[in-house]
Amino acid sequence: MAQEYAEIALSIGSACLAGSLIGLERTYHGRPAGFRTHALVCTASAILMLVTSYQWQWLGSAPLETIRTDPTRMAQGIMTGIGFLGAGVIFKEGVTVRGLTTAASIWMTASLGILYGIGFYYPAALATFVTLGILALFRHLEALIPTQFYAHYVMRFPRGETPSEPELREILRAHGFQVAGMSYAVSRNGEVFEYRTVIMTDRKKNAERLAQSLREMDNLLEFSISPTGD
Repeated sequence: MAQEYAEIALSIGSACLAGSLIGLERTYHGRPAGFRTHALVCTASAILMLVTSYQWQWLGSAPLETIRTDPTRMAQGIMTGIGFLGAGVIFKEGVTVRGLTTAASIWMTASLGILYGIGFYYPAALATFVTLGILALFRHLEALIPTQFYAHYVMRFPRGETPSEPELREILRAHGFQVAGMSYAVSRNGEVFEYRTVIMTDRKKNAERLAQSLREMDNLLEFSISPTGD
């Protein structure tokens, strides 16, 4: 009995530690689901898997031939429930979707809890360090990888002082942008003319140069450059 209690404590304790480490990384970067959330998710997953690992203790004296159990069904139920929790941290900020990485980390934390709960310590510990490496180190690696930068681009002018579309396209080309398409709108009782499009460049810093150039335009009322990524 003492050995079983020690194994249960090890499963719960290691799951709590793994979830806490991942949650600390998320908290440090100001994500909506951080230290406590990840610790609870991982610990809860471990506890639920302990229910199946030690099921014969709480099934009592029921005849074995009348009982059919499948521990993997508990894991399936955990991952289904975690899907709802992960969806809660994904939100739309303007035209940008954020929280996808945090949702993925919650999903991974639940998986780790399952491994710790059944006492599969080697892959659980290895996966914990891999997860921490992905969240902490891949951030810097990702910044070094050449990527295309997409953004929603909006410009608003007084209706009588609106430059032509070729002039605006030339400004974007001069700053290294390609234009996917252009849409038009009139607002504020016909006083403002709006250009709206999606722009793309191979260098993210081009957006700063473009913004600086737009600030110097006298006839420009408003503009926005909103990245489309996570």
